[in-house]
Amino acid sequence: MKTSAPQDHEDLRDALRALCAEFPPEYHRKHGADETYPEEFVTALTEAGWMAAMIPEEFGGSGLGLTEASIVMEEINRAGGNAGHCHGQMYNMGTLLRHGSDAQKAKYLPKIATGELRLQSMAVTEPTTGTDTTKLKTTAVRKGDKYVINGQKVWISRIQHSDLMILLARTTPLADVKRKSEGLSIFLVELDQVIGKGMEVKPIPNMVGHETNELFFDDLEIPADTLIGEEGKGFRYILDGLNAERTLIAAECIGDGYWFIDKATRYATEREVFGRPIGQNQGIQFPLAKAFAHLEAANLMRFEACRRFDAVQDAGAQANMAKMLAADASWEAANAAMQTFGGFGFAQEYDVERKFRETRLYQVAPISTNLILSYVAEHILGMPRSF
Repeated sequence: MKTSAPQDHEDLRDALRALCAEFPPEYHRKHGADETYPEEFVTALTEAGWMAAMIPEEFGGSGLGLTEASIVMEEINRAGGNAGHCHGQMYNMGTLLRHGSDAQKAKYLPKIATGELRLQSMAVTEPTTGTDTTKLKTTAVRKGDKYVINGQKVWISRIQHSDLMILLARTTPLADVKRKSEGLSIFLVELDQVIGKGMEVKPIPNMVGHETNELFFDDLEIPADTLIGEEGKGFRYILDGLNAERTLIAAECIGDGYWFIDKATRYATEREVFGRPIGQNQGIQFPLAKAFAHLEAANLMRFEACRRFDAVQDAGAQANMAKMLAADASWEAANAAMQTFGGFGFAQEYDVERKFRETRLYQVAPISTNLILSYVAEHILGMPRSF
Protein backbone atom coordinates (compact mmCIF):
# COMPACT_ATOMS: atom_id res chain seq x y z
CA MET A 1 0.00 0.00 0.00
CA LYS A 2 1.47 3.35 -1.05
CA THR A 3 1.29 6.19 1.45
CA SER A 4 2.16 9.86 1.71
CA ALA A 5 5.11 9.16 4.03
CA PRO A 6 8.42 10.73 2.95
CA GLN A 7 10.50 8.29 0.96
CA ASP A 8 13.86 9.24 2.47
CA HIS A 9 13.35 7.03 5.53
CA GLU A 10 12.98 3.68 3.80
CA ASP A 11 16.15 2.24 5.33
CA LEU A 12 14.91 3.17 8.79
CA ARG A 13 11.51 1.62 8.10
CA ASP A 14 13.02 -1.56 6.67
CA ALA A 15 15.19 -2.05 9.76
CA LEU A 16 12.25 -1.49 12.10
CA ARG A 17 10.01 -3.84 10.15
CA ALA A 18 12.66 -6.54 10.29
CA LEU A 19 12.92 -6.19 14.08
CA CYS A 20 9.14 -6.07 14.57
CA ALA A 21 8.75 -9.20 12.43
CA GLU A 22 10.65 -11.12 15.10
CA PHE A 23 7.66 -10.54 17.39
CA PRO A 24 4.61 -12.03 15.62
CA PRO A 25 0.95 -11.22 16.34
CA GLU A 26 0.77 -14.08 18.84
CA TYR A 27 3.38 -12.35 21.00
CA HIS A 28 1.48 -9.07 21.29
CA ARG A 29 -1.85 -10.90 21.57
CA LYS A 30 -0.64 -12.89 24.58
CA HIS A 31 0.70 -9.83 26.38
CA GLY A 32 -2.55 -8.01 25.62
CA ALA A 33 -4.67 -10.85 26.98
CA ASP A 34 -2.47 -11.36 30.04
CA GLU A 35 -2.08 -7.59 30.58
CA THR A 36 1.68 -8.02 30.87
CA TYR A 37 4.56 -5.86 29.72
CA PRO A 38 6.35 -6.90 26.48
CA GLU A 39 9.78 -6.78 28.10
CA GLU A 40 11.56 -8.74 25.37
CA PHE A 41 10.25 -6.46 22.66
CA VAL A 42 11.20 -3.23 24.46
CA THR A 43 14.63 -4.67 25.25
CA ALA A 44 15.15 -5.53 21.58
CA LEU A 45 14.19 -1.98 20.58
CA THR A 46 16.62 -0.61 23.14
CA GLU A 47 19.51 -2.85 22.16
CA ALA A 48 19.00 -1.92 18.50
CA GLY A 49 19.31 1.75 19.48
CA TRP A 50 15.78 2.84 18.61
CA MET A 51 14.89 4.02 22.11
CA ALA A 52 17.94 6.32 22.02
CA ALA A 53 16.98 7.85 18.69
CA MET A 54 16.69 11.40 20.03
CA ILE A 55 19.73 11.29 22.33
CA PRO A 56 22.71 13.22 20.87
CA GLU A 57 25.63 11.14 19.63
CA GLU A 58 27.93 12.65 22.26
CA PHE A 59 25.82 10.86 24.90
CA GLY A 60 25.66 7.56 23.02
CA GLY A 61 22.47 8.08 21.06
CA SER A 62 21.67 8.40 17.38
CA GLY A 63 21.17 12.17 17.34
CA LEU A 64 17.98 11.89 15.31
CA GLY A 65 14.92 14.13 15.47
CA LEU A 66 11.24 13.83 16.29
CA THR A 67 10.60 12.88 12.66
CA GLU A 68 12.62 9.68 13.00
CA ALA A 69 11.29 9.00 16.50
CA SER A 70 7.74 9.28 15.16
CA ILE A 71 8.53 6.73 12.45
CA VAL A 72 9.72 4.31 15.12
CA MET A 73 6.40 4.66 16.95
CA GLU A 74 4.39 4.39 13.73
CA GLU A 75 6.13 1.21 12.60
CA ILE A 76 5.64 -0.50 15.96
CA ASN A 77 1.88 0.01 15.72
CA ARG A 78 1.75 -0.74 12.01
CA ALA A 79 3.37 -4.10 12.78
CA GLY A 80 0.59 -4.91 15.25
CA GLY A 81 2.38 -3.88 18.44
CA ASN A 82 1.53 -1.17 20.95
CA ALA A 83 4.05 1.67 21.20
CA GLY A 84 2.28 2.84 24.34
CA HIS A 85 4.51 0.45 26.25
CA CYS A 86 7.62 2.48 25.42
CA HIS A 87 6.74 5.85 23.84
CA GLY A 88 7.25 7.76 27.10
CA GLN A 89 11.01 7.73 26.72
CA MET A 90 10.78 9.49 23.36
CA TYR A 91 8.74 12.50 24.47
CA ASN A 92 10.19 12.74 27.98
CA MET A 93 13.63 12.92 26.40
CA GLY A 94 12.91 16.38 25.01
CA THR A 95 12.37 17.86 28.47
CA LEU A 96 15.75 16.61 29.67
CA LEU A 97 17.54 17.48 26.43
CA ARG A 98 16.23 21.01 26.07
CA HIS A 99 16.07 22.11 29.70
CA GLY A 100 18.28 19.82 31.79
CA SER A 101 21.66 20.99 33.09
CA ASP A 102 24.92 19.75 31.61
CA ALA A 103 25.46 17.71 34.77
CA GLN A 104 22.02 16.08 34.52
CA LYS A 105 22.49 15.21 30.86
CA ALA A 106 25.96 13.79 31.49
CA LYS A 107 24.69 11.74 34.40
CA TYR A 108 21.59 10.23 32.81
CA LEU A 109 21.68 10.30 29.01
CA PRO A 110 24.50 7.76 28.43
CA LYS A 111 22.78 5.24 30.70
CA ILE A 112 19.42 5.86 29.03
CA ALA A 113 21.06 5.34 25.64
CA THR A 114 22.43 1.93 26.64
CA GLY A 115 19.21 0.87 28.34
CA GLU A 116 20.75 0.79 31.80
CA LEU A 117 18.13 3.38 32.76
CA ARG A 118 14.65 3.96 31.38
CA LEU A 119 12.87 7.33 31.34
CA GLN A 120 9.34 6.16 30.64
CA SER A 121 7.12 8.10 33.08
CA MET A 122 5.81 11.65 33.33
CA ALA A 123 3.67 12.69 36.31
CA VAL A 124 1.52 15.68 35.40
CA THR A 125 -2.20 14.75 35.52
CA GLU A 126 -4.11 14.88 38.81
CA PRO A 127 -7.51 13.42 39.74
CA THR A 128 -9.13 16.74 40.68
CA THR A 129 -7.70 18.96 37.93
CA GLY A 130 -7.29 16.71 34.87
CA THR A 131 -6.06 18.77 31.93
CA ASP A 132 -6.41 22.04 33.88
CA THR A 133 -2.69 21.69 34.53
CA THR A 134 -2.02 25.13 36.01
CA LYS A 135 -4.45 24.32 38.85
CA LEU A 136 -2.60 21.18 39.93
CA LYS A 137 -2.34 20.74 43.69
CA THR A 138 0.84 18.71 44.15
CA THR A 139 3.36 20.95 45.90
CA ALA A 140 7.15 21.00 46.14
CA VAL A 141 8.48 23.08 49.02
CA ARG A 142 12.21 23.90 49.21
CA LYS A 143 13.80 23.00 52.54
CA GLY A 144 17.56 23.41 52.48
CA ASP A 145 19.07 21.08 49.92
CA LYS A 146 15.82 19.17 49.40
CA TYR A 147 12.29 19.63 48.11
CA VAL A 148 9.37 18.13 50.04
CA ILE A 149 6.59 16.79 47.79
CA ASN A 150 2.94 16.36 48.80
CA GLY A 151 -0.02 15.57 46.59
CA GLN A 152 -1.44 13.05 44.18
CA LYS A 153 -1.16 12.10 40.50
CA VAL A 154 -3.27 9.83 38.28
CA TRP A 155 -2.87 8.01 34.94
CA ILE A 156 0.90 7.82 35.37
CA SER A 157 2.08 5.04 33.09
CA ARG A 158 4.98 2.57 33.04
CA ILE A 159 6.14 3.25 36.61
CA GLN A 160 6.86 -0.46 37.07
CA HIS A 161 9.11 -0.45 34.00
CA SER A 162 10.90 2.86 34.39
CA ASP A 163 13.84 4.07 36.44
CA LEU A 164 13.23 7.80 36.08
CA MET A 165 10.13 10.00 36.14
CA ILE A 166 9.45 13.60 35.14
CA LEU A 167 7.40 15.26 37.89
CA LEU A 168 5.52 18.56 37.63
CA ALA A 169 4.65 20.26 40.93
CA ARG A 170 3.78 23.72 42.17
CA THR A 171 6.66 25.46 43.93
CA THR A 172 4.91 28.82 44.35
CA PRO A 173 1.26 28.95 45.49
CA LEU A 174 -1.22 29.88 42.75
CA ALA A 175 -2.36 32.90 44.76
CA ASP A 176 1.19 34.28 44.76
CA VAL A 177 1.86 34.33 41.00
CA LYS A 178 0.82 36.91 38.42
CA ARG A 179 0.03 34.32 35.76
CA LYS A 180 -1.38 30.89 36.62
CA SER A 181 1.23 29.22 34.39
CA GLU A 182 4.00 30.54 36.66
CA GLY A 183 5.24 28.85 39.82
CA LEU A 184 5.32 25.29 38.44
CA SER A 185 8.57 23.33 38.40
CA ILE A 186 9.87 20.10 36.88
CA PHE A 187 11.91 17.46 38.67
CA LEU A 188 13.70 14.34 37.43
CA VAL A 189 12.97 11.68 40.04
CA GLU A 190 14.87 8.42 40.53
CA LEU A 191 12.06 5.97 41.24
CA ASP A 192 14.03 3.49 43.33
CA GLN A 193 14.76 6.34 45.75
CA VAL A 194 11.12 7.32 46.28
CA ILE A 195 8.80 4.30 45.95
CA GLY A 196 7.83 3.25 49.45
CA LYS A 197 9.78 6.18 50.87
CA GLY A 198 7.15 8.89 50.54
CA MET A 199 5.62 7.90 47.19
CA GLU A 200 3.09 5.11 46.96
CA VAL A 201 1.95 3.50 43.70
CA LYS A 202 -1.55 2.11 43.09
CA PRO A 203 -2.13 0.36 39.72
CA ILE A 204 -5.32 1.19 37.81
CA PRO A 205 -6.88 -1.76 35.92
CA ASN A 206 -8.21 -0.50 32.59
CA MET A 207 -9.85 -1.44 29.30
CA VAL A 208 -6.70 -1.80 27.20
CA GLY A 209 -4.48 -3.40 29.85
CA HIS A 210 -2.14 -0.42 29.62
CA GLU A 211 0.02 -0.25 32.73
CA THR A 212 -0.96 2.96 34.48
CA ASN A 213 -1.13 4.10 38.07
CA GLU A 214 -2.22 6.53 40.74
CA LEU A 215 0.58 8.09 42.81
CA PHE A 216 0.43 9.43 46.36
CA PHE A 217 3.11 11.76 47.78
CA ASP A 218 3.38 12.14 51.55
CA ASP A 219 6.27 14.37 52.64
CA LEU A 220 8.49 12.84 49.98
CA GLU A 221 11.99 14.34 50.08
CA ILE A 222 13.98 14.63 46.85
CA PRO A 223 17.38 16.33 46.31
CA ALA A 224 17.27 19.96 45.18
CA ASP A 225 19.51 19.15 42.23
CA THR A 226 16.72 17.05 40.69
CA LEU A 227 15.12 20.34 39.61
CA ILE A 228 15.22 20.72 35.82
CA GLY A 229 15.89 24.28 34.65
CA GLU A 230 14.71 27.25 36.68
CA GLU A 231 12.26 26.99 39.52
CA GLY A 232 8.83 28.25 38.48
CA LYS A 233 9.39 27.81 34.73
CA GLY A 234 8.19 24.21 34.54
CA PHE A 235 4.95 24.80 32.69
CA ARG A 236 6.78 26.35 29.75
CA TYR A 237 9.27 23.48 29.78
CA ILE A 238 6.56 20.83 29.88
CA LEU A 239 4.87 22.25 26.78
CA ASP A 240 7.83 21.12 24.66
CA GLY A 241 7.35 17.60 25.94
CA LEU A 242 3.59 17.73 25.39
CA ASN A 243 4.03 18.84 21.76
CA ALA A 244 6.40 15.93 21.19
CA GLU A 245 4.00 13.58 22.96
CA ARG A 246 1.04 14.61 20.81
CA THR A 247 3.05 14.29 17.62
CA LEU A 248 4.29 10.83 18.58
CA ILE A 249 0.78 9.74 19.51
CA ALA A 250 -0.35 10.98 16.09
CA ALA A 251 2.29 8.74 14.52
CA GLU A 252 1.05 5.79 16.55
CA CYS A 253 -2.48 6.46 15.35
CA ILE A 254 -1.16 6.58 11.79
CA GLY A 255 0.45 3.19 12.35
CA ASP A 256 -2.78 1.80 13.79
CA GLY A 257 -4.78 3.20 10.87
CA TYR A 258 -2.54 1.60 8.27
CA TRP A 259 -2.69 -1.68 10.22
CA PHE A 260 -6.51 -1.63 10.13
CA ILE A 261 -6.64 -0.73 6.44
CA ASP A 262 -4.09 -3.41 5.49
CA LYS A 263 -5.85 -6.05 7.57
CA ALA A 264 -9.35 -5.19 6.33
CA THR A 265 -8.49 -4.88 2.64
CA ARG A 266 -6.76 -8.26 2.64
CA TYR A 267 -9.68 -9.87 4.42
CA ALA A 268 -12.22 -8.22 2.12
CA THR A 269 -10.38 -9.56 -0.92
CA GLU A 270 -10.21 -13.12 0.42
CA ARG A 271 -13.58 -13.46 2.20
CA GLU A 272 -16.39 -14.67 -0.06
CA VAL A 273 -20.11 -14.42 0.70
CA PHE A 274 -22.88 -15.00 -1.85
CA GLY A 275 -20.27 -16.34 -4.27
CA ARG A 276 -18.11 -13.20 -4.48
CA PRO A 277 -15.46 -11.36 -2.43
CA ILE A 278 -17.05 -8.96 0.02
CA GLY A 279 -14.49 -6.37 -1.09
CA GLN A 280 -16.33 -6.17 -4.39
CA ASN A 281 -19.19 -4.46 -2.60
CA GLN A 282 -19.03 -0.67 -2.41
CA GLY A 283 -20.52 -0.89 1.07
CA ILE A 284 -17.20 -2.41 2.12
CA GLN A 285 -14.96 -0.46 -0.27
CA PHE A 286 -16.12 3.07 0.42
CA PRO A 287 -15.67 3.20 4.24
CA LEU A 288 -12.14 1.80 3.89
CA ALA A 289 -11.27 4.15 1.02
CA LYS A 290 -12.58 7.16 2.96
CA ALA A 291 -10.69 6.15 6.12
CA PHE A 292 -7.52 5.76 4.06
CA ALA A 293 -7.90 9.24 2.56
CA HIS A 294 -8.34 10.77 6.00
CA LEU A 295 -5.34 8.81 7.26
CA GLU A 296 -3.16 10.14 4.44
CA ALA A 297 -4.16 13.73 5.24
CA ALA A 298 -3.44 13.25 8.95
CA ASN A 299 -0.06 11.76 8.06
CA LEU A 300 0.96 14.94 6.25
CA MET A 301 0.08 17.04 9.29
CA ARG A 302 2.11 14.68 11.47
CA PHE A 303 5.22 15.28 9.37
CA GLU A 304 4.65 19.04 9.39
CA ALA A 305 4.51 18.98 13.20
CA CYS A 306 7.75 16.96 13.25
CA ARG A 307 9.43 19.36 10.83
CA ARG A 308 8.61 22.40 12.94
CA PHE A 309 9.59 20.70 16.21
CA ASP A 310 12.95 19.57 14.80
CA ALA A 311 13.58 23.09 13.50
CA VAL A 312 12.92 24.42 17.04
CA GLN A 313 9.91 26.36 15.77
CA ASP A 314 6.56 26.70 17.52
CA ALA A 315 4.82 23.41 16.77
CA GLY A 316 1.88 23.67 19.16
CA ALA A 317 -0.83 24.12 16.54
CA GLN A 318 0.51 21.42 14.24
CA ALA A 319 1.09 18.94 17.08
CA ASN A 320 -2.43 19.37 18.38
CA MET A 321 -4.08 19.15 14.97
CA ALA A 322 -1.95 16.16 13.98
CA LYS A 323 -2.99 14.31 17.10
CA MET A 324 -6.69 15.06 16.58
CA LEU A 325 -6.72 14.25 12.86
CA ALA A 326 -4.72 11.05 13.30
CA ALA A 327 -6.81 9.85 16.26
CA ASP A 328 -10.00 10.46 14.28
CA ALA A 329 -8.58 8.71 11.21
CA SER A 330 -7.39 5.66 13.15
CA TRP A 331 -10.75 5.36 14.91
CA GLU A 332 -12.55 5.63 11.58
CA ALA A 333 -10.28 2.92 10.15
CA ALA A 334 -10.86 0.76 13.23
CA ASN A 335 -14.63 0.93 12.81
CA ALA A 336 -14.40 0.22 9.09
CA ALA A 337 -12.17 -2.79 9.78
CA MET A 338 -14.47 -4.11 12.50
CA GLN A 339 -17.46 -3.81 10.15
CA THR A 340 -15.51 -5.55 7.38
CA PHE A 341 -14.62 -8.49 9.61
CA GLY A 342 -18.13 -8.72 11.03
CA GLY A 343 -18.38 -11.31 13.80
CA PHE A 344 -14.80 -12.43 13.27
CA GLY A 345 -13.63 -8.94 14.27
CA PHE A 346 -14.59 -9.80 17.85
CA ALA A 347 -12.47 -12.95 17.88
CA GLN A 348 -9.11 -12.46 19.58
CA GLU A 349 -7.23 -14.51 16.99
CA TYR A 350 -7.61 -11.75 14.38
CA ASP A 351 -6.26 -9.00 16.71
CA VAL A 352 -8.84 -6.50 15.45
CA GLU A 353 -10.64 -6.29 18.78
CA ARG A 354 -7.33 -5.70 20.62
CA LYS A 355 -6.18 -2.93 18.30
CA PHE A 356 -9.75 -1.54 18.28
CA ARG A 357 -9.57 -1.05 22.07
CA GLU A 358 -6.04 0.32 21.95
CA THR A 359 -6.72 2.99 19.33
CA ARG A 360 -9.94 4.12 21.05
CA LEU A 361 -7.81 5.50 23.87
CA TYR A 362 -6.48 8.28 21.66
CA GLN A 363 -9.83 10.02 21.42
CA VAL A 364 -9.31 10.77 25.11
CA ALA A 365 -5.58 10.69 25.84
CA PRO A 366 -3.15 12.29 26.11
CA ILE A 367 -5.59 15.13 25.44
CA SER A 368 -9.23 14.91 24.43
CA THR A 369 -10.46 15.93 21.00
CA ASN A 370 -12.67 18.65 22.50
CA LEU A 371 -9.73 20.39 24.16
CA ILE A 372 -7.82 20.38 20.88
CA LEU A 373 -10.81 21.98 19.17
CA SER A 374 -10.87 24.63 21.89
CA TYR A 375 -7.15 25.25 21.33
CA VAL A 376 -7.65 25.66 17.58
CA ALA A 377 -10.62 27.98 18.06
CA GLU A 378 -8.83 30.23 20.55
CA HIS A 379 -5.17 30.20 19.50
CA ILE A 380 -5.48 29.78 15.74
CA LEU A 381 -8.85 31.26 14.84
CA GLY A 382 -8.67 34.02 17.46
CA MET A 383 -12.07 33.29 19.00
CA PRO A 384 -12.93 34.05 22.66
CA ARG A 385 -11.68 31.56 25.23
CA SER A 386 -14.48 29.10 26.02
CA PHE A 387 -13.40 28.15 29.54
